[in-house]
Amino acid sequence: MAEHEIGTREEWQAARDELARLEGEHAERNEEIKRKRLALPWVPVEKEYEFDTEKGSRTLAELFEGRSQLLAYNIMFGPDYRLGACPGCTSLGDELDGTLVHLNHSDVTLICLSRAPIERLVAYKERMGWQFPYVSTYNTDFPFDFSLALTEAQAQQIPQVKEMIDNPP
Repeated sequence: MAEHEIGTREEWQAARDELARLEGEHAERNEEIKRKRLALPWVPVEKEYEFDTEKGSRTLAELFEGRSQLLAYNIMFGPDYRLGACPGCTSLGDELDGTLVHLNHSDVTLICLSRAPIERLVAYKERMGWQFPYVSTYNTDFPFDFSLALTEAQAQQIPQVKEMIDNPP
């Protein structure tokens, strides 16, 4: 374990106060980002996308399953990933099943989607014990059209993404 500085109660309090100030700034910034995300303009989806699902091929409209809203979470699980999805996305995926009934009762269909082929997604879903619908965007333009995936050149410019490409999960 890393060695930590031992200080006085006053030093700890000053450091804690500074941390609280930074956390407050972070929360304000997060709210600003959330407002901007919610204010993004809607655009018509004019391209016909076909997705692979556990129930076969489905269009984007069919993924709604008759509900008025579709909540789609992109789990980073690329076609070249060997062991599974991004650990952070996997952790979030572990929390989603409990929301299904509540979302469905609110006229919302929840799906998760990834770029890996459906067979690999189904196997990973079973391994993780997930129940939510899992959809493959493999061989579609959807993740690129909606900025859910990066080109190789774009990915090389982001150190964290480059690391994941160089050492996939």
